[in-house]
Amino acid sequence: MVKKMMNVFKPSWVAMLLLVASAALPVHTQAQVATKKTPPKKMRPQFLPPEVDASLPNVLLIGDSISIGYMLDARKQLAGEANVWRPATNCGPTTTGLKSLETWIGDTEWDVIHFNFGLHDLKFMGPKGQNLADPTDPTSAPQVPIDEYAKNLRKIAERLKATGATVIWRETTPVPDGAKGRVPGDSKRYNEVAAKVMAEIGGIETDPMYEVAVSIANLQNKADVHYKPEGSAKLGEQVAKTVRVALATRSK
Repeated sequence: MVKKMMNVFKPSWVAMLLLVASAALPVHTQAQVATKKTPPKKMRPQFLPPEVDASLPNVLLIGDSISIGYMLDARKQLAGEANVWRPATNCGPTTTGLKSLETWIGDTEWDVIHFNFGLHDLKFMGPKGQNLADPTDPTSAPQVPIDEYAKNLRKIAERLKATGATVIWRETTPVPDGAKGRVPGDSKRYNEVAAKVMAEIGGIETDPMYEVAVSIANLQNKADVHYKPEGSAKLGEQVAKTVRVALATRSK
């Protein structure tokens, strides 16, 4: 009887040990472990690791749900040119970036790192942590004030540059009229601060995503920072274009 009971509980203990062990692994390794036990339908395809070709350069995309939206399109565009990864999560604001960056970088030798933070930093939060609070409410405030954003972004960019990869800062996309918890025009303000930070650090390229996004405003959801599938595909093309140029320059 005891032996039978142990056999019944064994699978759950194995799963628990796997979960604990994988938590300490780099994000791309976590995804590989997860796929061994997690049915594909429970893992977002954007979070799955690529089919790695060891002869190709490695590219890491870091960003929020906008980058999740264009991830698969960028990977498709760069098929046969690079192994394209991203953290298996929404990378959120710069405060999350500072906490998680080492895990996201892991021990992979990255050739190109394309990153963005902004929409989560500039979104308004209520006094008790209410998400996407009313910007006109005097008790609301940006999740990461612009001065703090600049300091956090500097630390992140400097750490990414230290990897030896070609680092590309991707501009934050626009906030449309009517978007909950955000103010139209704030993306531009945060981008201006980011541009100053990148210029002061030096050696970091810029993906002019803001201008590209403005040109496809009709493909952005109404009163929503996110994009229709066709819009995400266009953004993915822009990412691939920028990464491709960086890879070509790096190979010279």
